[in-house]
Amino acid sequence: MKKLLLTVSCLMMATTAMFAQKYMTRTGRISFNATAAKSPEKIEAINNEVANIVDAKTGDIVFQVLIKSFKFERELMQEHFNENYMQSDKFPKSEFKGKIDNLSDVNFTKDGTYNAKVSGKLTIHGVTKDVNVPGTIAVKGNTVAVKAKFSVKLNDYNIDIPAMVADKVGKDATITLEGNLTQK
Repeated sequence: MKKLLLTVSCLMMATTAMFAQKYMTRTGRISFNATAAKSPEKIEAINNEVANIVDAKTGDIVFQVLIKSFKFERELMQEHFNENYMQSDKFPKSEFKGKIDNLSDVNFTKDGTYNAKVSGKLTIHGVTKDVNVPGTIAVKGNTVAVKAKFSVKLNDYNIDIPAMVADKVGKDATITLEGNLTQK
């Protein structure tokens, strides 16, 4: 009986350790700014409903976002964004799936802030492209804060900007990702 209890206890601890290497959140944040240099108004939005997973063992990292969850300052901008630019009924989500390239430089068991190099596939508007993104991973106890900032060319993702608003909407969008993940 003692051997059976010991075996079950060891299996439970090993299973817990195996799953404790994943960090998750459903309340991450993605913002973007696609304001043209001479635009009189800001073309920017925030989404606070981002799912994010980081696997400390493998370095796998995923961000998923529903397009309709982006919030703009003005309702009309949000409507145009969803209907005309992103076609969010046809392409309801965007996703990044990648890997921390310098995983050995990030110590998930020691508090600190680490520079991370992440590469993977970014899907926006139904188009998938390879991207390399620099960022940071801050470890504090059993939480991890991830941050990254990078730019994408809108036409690379088949997002067309009509000539009548070309002076307001830039050709590039700066994307900022943030997530405070907890160990699962």
